[in-house]
Amino acid sequence: MERTVSAADATLTAPGTGAPLLDGMPRQRTVLPPEDQAPAQATTAVVPDAAPAPAPRTVPRSWLLLPTPTGTPFTFGYAAVLVVTSLFAEHADPTLVHTLYQDSSTDVAHLVQSPVLVLVASALWIAGGMMSSYSLVFLIVLTSLERRIGGRRTAVVFLLGHVLATLATEVPIGLLVLAGHLPESSLHRLDYGISFGVAASVGALAGLLRPWLRWPVLIVFGGMLLQDLAEFADPLSDCGHLLSLAIGIATWPLVRRWRQTGPEALSASAA
Repeated sequence: MERTVSAADATLTAPGTGAPLLDGMPRQRTVLPPEDQAPAQATTAVVPDAAPAPAPRTVPRSWLLLPTPTGTPFTFGYAAVLVVTSLFAEHADPTLVHTLYQDSSTDVAHLVQSPVLVLVASALWIAGGMMSSYSLVFLIVLTSLERRIGGRRTAVVFLLGHVLATLATEVPIGLLVLAGHLPESSLHRLDYGISFGVAASVGALAGLLRPWLRWPVLIVFGGMLLQDLAEFADPLSDCGHLLSLAIGIATWPLVRRWRQTGPEALSASAA
């Protein structure tokens, strides 16, 4: 196809030199001398729309059930300690492990001598090791509870169940021994583990769940505890588990108020 050139284009020359413009190039803009330029008019710069920010990467909801160092520091740190003690109990000399269990036992004799020490020490072991069912319940329940009310408040709930249920099951034994209804050997029964604190945490967490999930959790977990009690293998501990669950349920007004104030409110008020 042959290109046609208009008469206006054919006579265009470069300003100042008179040289013809390059053939085949688009018409070039002529620069006028300063005295011939029109006054500049204010123009509004058009700013292109900013590119939309990339959508933040969200963590899959299933991973929120597991503790993290930043999101749930209390549960994560406590779980790390339990892993260490469980590995030690599995690989260390059995005689040494049994001695440590006895020294950490929250029986009546140890509670009278050094109550604070044994209450803390007994919560550093998992009865049955890492393969115990309470290990998985510990991770899921305490992680979920800490994400709702914060680490310090979760520790308070756990300790309430651990301490109160321990005292409620051991003090009657001491009284029965004093009354002569139980032998003195009952003062030295082996009692350690995290199960009381976990049961209380389950009860507290249920109060923060929606009703369609709250009642199935309580029915299933409570049914398991009642089944253990019916087997009558360790009735004292089984009664302590049910009592711990009740302690957790009794904290519903408290944990609901804590959730409304936010998990960081306690830390901010303490600072």
